[in-house]
Amino acid sequence: MQRLDWKVIHRLDGVLQGDYRSIFYGQGLDLADLREYQFGDDIRHIDWNVTARLNAPYVRQFIEDREITAWFLLDLSPSVDFGTVQTLKRNMLIDFVATLARLLTRHGNRVGAILYDSRVERVIPAAGGRPQVLRIINDLQRTPPLPRAPLTDLNKLLQAAYQAIKRRSLIFVISDFISAPGWDKPLGNLSRRHEVLCVRLTDPRERELPDIGVVVMEDSETGEQLYIDTHDKKFRERFRRAADQREENLKTIFKRVGIDLLPLSTEDDLVRAIVRFATMRKQRKAVA
Repeated sequence: MQRLDWKVIHRLDGVLQGDYRSIFYGQGLDLADLREYQFGDDIRHIDWNVTARLNAPYVRQFIEDREITAWFLLDLSPSVDFGTVQTLKRNMLIDFVATLARLLTRHGNRVGAILYDSRVERVIPAAGGRPQVLRIINDLQRTPPLPRAPLTDLNKLLQAAYQAIKRRSLIFVISDFISAPGWDKPLGNLSRRHEVLCVRLTDPRERELPDIGVVVMEDSETGEQLYIDTHDKKFRERFRRAADQREENLKTIFKRVGIDLLPLSTEDDLVRAIVRFATMRKQRKAVA
């Protein structure tokens, strides 16, 4: 927590310059009143039915629910333990969750988490304050990597969240999305009840193999091993094409369910990644 406070939180305080509200708020709005349009009002708030009936532009006024509840749905399956000597996808997940949880709780919000490896491991009920952030970090660090497990099935994580989270919330699904198929439908169901944002953990070596000779590659989830000659240019090209096809498939899924996707690479600077997230949120609100 101290490391993130000094290296990330303090930098974000300067970069975001108080824009937390525009990042995290915008869904908990209750209609309070109607009044005539005035110069400078947001045209998205015009009530067109009333405007047509009264032959004058009227805008909706809202009462904003300033407290939100955020949930982190965390994929801790074996494939997130891939990365470099410097950092793994799991490390990026922990740092990102700790930072977002800290930002949210500092502004009076509540956060909770659901941890999944080959099954839903535990549910951390939503709460506020620094102790809650420390509890989430502690539970993440104490969850040991699985040496081998059945193929990840994100359906279980998403369905568990759908059943457990009743109040409308801001939900972060953080995974590498290496999973058995069919998770797009429960993800869409979840997004109809909550505001959902997906964070995809990546590593550059998952898209392009280096030319380093003969190596043994092991599937982190099934344990299957293959001898690969990375000197083979055609093989490296096939590997890249397969990775590109997987990227396109994921983009198609997220576009179809209407959910924003934030890529988070093991080579990313966390501050820049969160600033991208903030920019994405503002753009989403602008077109909403």
